[in-house]
Amino acid sequence: MRPYDESPDKPFGPVAAVFFAAGIGALVLGILTTVAEASEDFKSALEWAKSVGSLSGKTLIASAVFLVGWGILYLVLREKDPSPRQVFLWTGILVAIAIVLTFPTFFQIFAPEE
Repeated sequence: MRPYDESPDKPFGPVAAVFFAAGIGALVLGILTTVAEASEDFKSALEWAKSVGSLSGKTLIASAVFLVGWGILYLVLREKDPSPRQVFLWTGILVAIAIVLTFPTFFQIFAPEE
């Protein structure tokens, strides 16, 4: 067993890639939620499964953005060593914005008048 301080340092880039991708995916979900509330046409275009409604399209698109983003960011950041503090800060900001965008109190502001 090797002592802790002798272990080789690994770059933080691959970890940063998945964190950034998660933040971007969450933000896309928030944006899709708000836009779907603002536009009935957009909402019905996201209805890929009748039993689930527009949530099916929103989650599949957000998941695809996460996976594609993760792959691209991994290739870009795999040998880099970004600051974990900055990565966590920006991921937190993206997720916080996403959470606000998915709150009914917020997205109902954009709902069409009935």
